[in-house]
Amino acid sequence: MTYILEHLTAYHPATQSLFATLFTWSVTALGASLVFFFKKINQQVLDSMMGFAAGVMIAASFWSLLAPAIEMSPSVSSLPNWAPALIGFMGGGIFLSVIDKILPHVHPSLAVEQAEGISTNWRRSVLLVLAITLHNIPEGLAVGVAFGAVVHNMPTATIGAAVALAIGIGLQNFPEGTAVSVPLRREGMSRLKSFWYGQLSGAVEPVFGVLGALAVLTVKPMLPFAMSFAAGAMIFVVVEELIPESQRAGNTDLATLATLLGFSAMMVLDVAFS
Repeated sequence: MTYILEHLTAYHPATQSLFATLFTWSVTALGASLVFFFKKINQQVLDSMMGFAAGVMIAASFWSLLAPAIEMSPSVSSLPNWAPALIGFMGGGIFLSVIDKILPHVHPSLAVEQAEGISTNWRRSVLLVLAITLHNIPEGLAVGVAFGAVVHNMPTATIGAAVALAIGIGLQNFPEGTAVSVPLRREGMSRLKSFWYGQLSGAVEPVFGVLGALAVLTVKPMLPFAMSFAAGAMIFVVVEELIPESQRAGNTDLATLATLLGFSAMMVLDVAFS
């Protein structure tokens, strides 16, 4: 791991972010590839995976984004320490809430008739991809902002912490790819097409990862706002989608324990790498 960190520092932060989000996208594709081996996944396993993803995102939102945003606020803003984090956090949640009401999408366990967003006659496959794509936006942004922040030489923004965040996001991307591809395969779509749609949901991460890095490189005072914005958007996704999805089939205790495990895994990653 030391080898990776040393070689990453030789690249521009936007390039580092691109590498990191290509990794997270590849893990989405890895999760989607399960469709080549299984036509369906045990519901308890799937609910555990979604719970784990929720735990990772909750921990990443605090340890990798909110806490550093609060600590760096005095050095980049004249506002009270908590203000940039509060403004960014609520802004991220409200932004995702608006997009959620506009963008047509359907959650994996729901019928196409229960699609959210603007009414459309799009196929279920497209709506499923859009549902996962919706919360890959803040994930890509979070990774990009983390790598962009490193260049400003702040104690809470390190290359190790950014790599830990990318690994954590990658871990929770695995079930997301599976959550798209397996339902499509179960409904009769070919393995290859199901895989294609599953991995496609992660394609947005490199785009927003690079944009996030470039944004905070350009305007240093944006750092705490951008980091907390990504955190708020991620928490919205956890509460609005991942936790309800993990418990919809009744496996509440199992999904909750998986959430705790995901939180613990991300917490350890962040502390160990920082």
